[in-house]
Amino acid sequence: MTVRLRYAPSPTGHLHIGGARTALFNYLFAKKHNGTYILRIEDTDQARNKENADVGFMNGFEWLGLPWDEGPRVGGEYGPYSCMERLDIYQRHTDQLLAEGKAYHCYCSEEELEAEREELSARGELPRYLGKCRHLTAEQKAAHEAAGRKATVRFRVPDDHVLKFHDMIRGDIEFESNGIGDFVIVKSDGVPTYNFAVTVDDALMKISHVVRGEEHLSNTPRQLLIYEAFGWTVPEFAHLPLILNETGKKLSKRDESIVQFIEQYEELGYLPEAILNFLALLGWSPGGEQEMFTLDELVEQFSFERVQKSGAIFDSGKLAWMNGQYIKAADLDRIVNLAVPFLQKAGFLGADYDRAWVSQFVELYKDGLNAVAEITEHAALFFDTEVAYDEEAKAVLGEESVPTVLAAFRDKAQGLDEFTPSAIQAALKEVQKETGFKGKQLFMPVRVAATGQVHGRDLNTTLALLGREKVVNRLTQLVQ
Repeated sequence: MTVRLRYAPSPTGHLHIGGARTALFNYLFAKKHNGTYILRIEDTDQARNKENADVGFMNGFEWLGLPWDEGPRVGGEYGPYSCMERLDIYQRHTDQLLAEGKAYHCYCSEEELEAEREELSARGELPRYLGKCRHLTAEQKAAHEAAGRKATVRFRVPDDHVLKFHDMIRGDIEFESNGIGDFVIVKSDGVPTYNFAVTVDDALMKISHVVRGEEHLSNTPRQLLIYEAFGWTVPEFAHLPLILNETGKKLSKRDESIVQFIEQYEELGYLPEAILNFLALLGWSPGGEQEMFTLDELVEQFSFERVQKSGAIFDSGKLAWMNGQYIKAADLDRIVNLAVPFLQKAGFLGADYDRAWVSQFVELYKDGLNAVAEITEHAALFFDTEVAYDEEAKAVLGEESVPTVLAAFRDKAQGLDEFTPSAIQAALKEVQKETGFKGKQLFMPVRVAATGQVHGRDLNTTLALLGREKVVNRLTQLVQ
């Protein structure tokens, strides 16, 4: 079998983490089987489509590192790759179904359809279309059109038909056709509905496996009927588990407890490989203790046999931790490049900044970051003109030995040829010898006096980054 998978988002908003996971699983399976991964834009919902949302999707996937083999920007032999550029294709297939009696024009108004739904609900029945326009005569059609009624096209669902398919995650599934009702395949404006367009496109683009979220399971019987009507080969299906919030409820786009859009993670300074690693583990288990994977490793190990049926909990803390691990392992220059815009936006750096100083500063805090944006939380220390001492800091500075230590280190600092971490370390050792104070009695007063903090990163590097003038001034204010 030639393996061809697609991800087909609707451009109605931003690239959501759920969509990114679906795209990733399609990509992994395609690459695992030396297949083709396709990006297609399902833009039939004209009322909800957002301008440039498709561009946002593509930019997001490029940032994540999930390139597509066919689709917008790259082309392919089965294009165009957006629905609204394929209307003539859908029209030909609609005409075929109409000619074969497998579809028909429906002139029911929305008010009539709503009344029908309410009546069925009142009787405790599943709301569905009961086929009022199934057998209209030519005269009746002409009368409706003369009255200005616009027609939709409905698919004629056969009675007493069992629809079966095997889901790669959920096993054998079947539906009864009697509960479906004749469904619309082309709206009154001539634009196909999702179920019709996606099925036609999947068939014509020779999609071998349809991998999508669990919420699409209810669409499958309608799509199976369309496959049967045209005599097309039915692809394999896999419906991924829901993504749940940390309380175990279905994740809603209005759930503010979780950052949900890929571009937001990029703006926070998350690394794309960390996002992909985390998303892969949302519903899929590698079967061992390993948690950190490269994309190539994910491709090698991925299978739908290890995708769970139950919902997957989105653990924001786990994602932050994982991103921190990737930041820690990343090349320093890469993190510096990501950090500079955050520092500039916060007002700490101008356009003309000292790259060497910034690199040393980022290196000092890099291992403790869970997101690159957090670097700004550490910058004020080095740019503020005054130091604020809290009660804990004041307690340290109140020790009897502090004036002696601070005066001695200040004098050493002023006499250093260069104010580097190694020179500062040597100066502190000399202060220890001269004053007899060591350990916390030596280092803590110097740290607190210079930074206002009781705890912090490497003292020698911190002082070097602060600079001789700032350190000497802060110590002098305390020992005058």
